Amino acid sequence: MKTSLKGKKALVTGGTRGIGRAIADALAAAGVAVAICGRNQEQTAKAAEEISAKTNSKAIGKRADVSSSKEVSELFEYVDEQFGALDILVNNAGVGIFRSVADLTVEDWAGTLETNLNGVFYCSREAVKRMKAAGGGAIVNISSLAGKNPFAGGAAYNASKFALNGFSEAMMLDHRNDNIRVTCIMPGSVDTGFSSGREGASWKMAAEDVAEVVIDVLSMPERTLVSRVEMRPSKPQK
Repeated sequence: MKTSLKGKKALVTGGTRGIGRAIADALAAAGVAVAICGRNQEQTAKAAEEISAKTNSKAIGKRADVSSSKEVSELFEYVDEQFGALDILVNNAGVGIFRSVADLTVEDWAGTLETNLNGVFYCSREAVKRMKAAGGGAIVNISSLAGKNPFAGGAAYNASKFALNGFSEAMMLDHRNDNIRVTCIMPGSVDTGFSSGREGASWKMAAEDVAEVVIDVLSMPERTLVSRVEMRPSKPQK
């Protein structure tokens, strides 16, 4: 029997657009109260209002930069005040800077690692404390196939996602006996405009495809932990 998600509380980082927005929409449609964050308060509040109107589920939004441990702490305090509990964390917020090592600046490198890796740690640490006290929960980290397949121009991004995959598996082993299920989802090319700056590549996966996998993973019977998922387009561009 699948686990019902209705009535649960979730936080999706980077939930204003792209994969994060699709995940927030899918969770809300499943009856989950959803909190999202983004770097712009106006856009975050607007996205939360749209999610709530579309799904008739409670959705809230707060501006937060996950690369700041202080802002992450404030975000989780806000979720505590609004929801009183947290059952699901989806670490989706991420940045992509695609340049050769020679062209990467120190700021490019640090900014990529601070968001894609440190941000996941800051959020996961806050979530684990709450989930352990509550008797369990689920954390889903949105990684990438770039975390196992390096490519030219991807040094900073590859490094952040390789590290994220290792972090995810270690956290899973740390806390599986605390009834906290940790899953790392690794999509390939998704039509969000993330890397190219524009959408419209019909051969790519849709953000909704990733969201559907997130729902499937979270709905698995409690006896089952899906620790890693790889996704890729069925017919990639030749």
